[in-house]
Amino acid sequence: MDYENIAFIPLRGGSKSIPLKNIKIINERPLAYWTLDAATTCKYIEKVFVSTDSEEIKKVVEDYDSNKIAVVGRSKETAQDNSSTESAMLEFVNQYSFKNIVLIQVTSPLLETGDLDKGFEMLLNRKYDSILSAVRQKRFIWSKNTDENYYPQNYDFQNRPLRQNFEGYLVENGAFYITSKERLLASKCRISGNIGIVEMKEETYFEIDELSDWIIVEELLKKRKINKDEFKEVLKDIKLLITDSDGVLTDGGMYYSENGDELKKFNTKDGMGVQLLREHGIKTIIITGENVEMVKRRGKKLNIEEIYLGIKEKAPLVRKLAKKHNIELSQIAYIGDDINDLEAIKIVGFGCSICDGMEKVKNVARYITKTKGGQGALREVAELILKAKLEGNLI
Repeated sequence: MDYENIAFIPLRGGSKSIPLKNIKIINERPLAYWTLDAATTCKYIEKVFVSTDSEEIKKVVEDYDSNKIAVVGRSKETAQDNSSTESAMLEFVNQYSFKNIVLIQVTSPLLETGDLDKGFEMLLNRKYDSILSAVRQKRFIWSKNTDENYYPQNYDFQNRPLRQNFEGYLVENGAFYITSKERLLASKCRISGNIGIVEMKEETYFEIDELSDWIIVEELLKKRKINKDEFKEVLKDIKLLITDSDGVLTDGGMYYSENGDELKKFNTKDGMGVQLLREHGIKTIIITGENVEMVKRRGKKLNIEEIYLGIKEKAPLVRKLAKKHNIELSQIAYIGDDINDLEAIKIVGFGCSICDGMEKVKNVARYITKTKGGQGALREVAELILKAKLEGNLI
């Protein structure tokens, strides 16, 4: 198949500093998954090729389960300690037909969809032949000359600038590089010609090479929460909302009548949220670990056709539902509150936790609602999705 734009992610199994680094768990997920999130949700990337020499890495990547991803082999010659990334790229490009390629390095897990979008937009505007990612650093650099004397490279120490007035300098952060197949074959280099730069956030300076980098980046991942503007492209593409019931559609409380009947409290705001989504072609599905008939009755009242009760492992079902409805996992929003929602929240495009959810769930969620469970949390997420689509003139 001929592709316009593809992503290439090399993952070798022989990392020495951190064994099997590319699939080691960081902030509850394999390292590779963080950049796969960005690559699979970039609107310009048609296919994501993951190149690896490791069966273990191959299995973990395939478990990410996206139709956009293809795992391809990598020869031993291109996966040695002294092998260049270009050698793996050149081995790959001779086997596939495409126009432009973005090299993405999983050691930069703070990469976001918007960064890749900007890179492709710069390339497609034809002003630049290649694009790389960088971070602005406001540090004072010194060097040593042939006389063994030290001198400042980028400032006058007698007129030390204030930080806010100091332009600083740009440093490659290694997150991604974009070029054409034609230029890659001609130059044998990931960038060539007239080069443009996408300036990423300051914290993306860190690449994971050593254990100390790992500790820093993991903390940054824990603190990073979704920004509505940054993820508007993800929200625009949502085609299905899946929600837990108890603790999300209800307040998680257990109420009993005088006759001992169990009662649950639902919120009408969520009902309107389901209706608004349906009017704009977005289905809602309920998946709950409970096996309670009243959840089914509530779902039917809201005209929700698919209600799954007694589901303890939710992520496998979410994957099946994506295939059933012929959509990508990145096109699904999921709302949960407890540890049995954890994996489902990780694998979808817009994983949400309610604000009173478990701490582990909130740590991996891309969005935390301002509203508590049973008080209109689903309605809040529904309005985020619909607002993004309206702003994009998609509904």
